[in-house]
Amino acid sequence: MGQKVELACIIDDDKIYVNLVKKIIEIKKLSENLLIYKNGKEALDYFKYIMETATEEDKLPDIIFLDLNMPVMDGWEFLNEFIKIKNNLNKKITLYVVSSSIDPRDLERAKSFNMVTDYLIKPIELKKFEKIFEKTAA
Repeated sequence: MGQKVELACIIDDDKIYVNLVKKIIEIKKLSENLLIYKNGKEALDYFKYIMETATEEDKLPDIIFLDLNMPVMDGWEFLNEFIKIKNNLNKKITLYVVSSSIDPRDLERAKSFNMVTDYLIKPIELKKFEKIFEKTAA
C-alpha cells in the first residue's frame, strides 16, 4: 500500500469501539494521525476553529467515521451542522456513518445526506476497514 490517509477522525462515545479502531489503524498503519471526539459538538467546534484560525486545511481530516448515537450532539445533529460549513472547506472529506443500528430508516436517512459515502454497521470487519482507507488514500 503506497499512499496513506494523513488524518482520520472518529466521532464516537463508545470507548471500547474507539480503542479497537485506534489499535487497527496503528497496527495496520492506515493513517498517519488520528483525531478522536466523544460527540459531534467537540468535532464541530474543532473544525470551525481550524477554519477560522488556520490556513492549514491539512489539520482537517481526510476521513470521518461518525457514530449516530452519542450524548450532547448526536450523528444526525452533526450532519445537519456539518452541511452548513462543508462548502467552505477546500478539502475533500470522506464521511462514513458507523452505527450498530440496522434500522433501514437510519440507513435511508444517512444516505439522504450526499456527503455520506456509506453506512457501516458495527462491528466493521477488518478487511472492509482496510479497503475504506485504501480507497480514501488513493
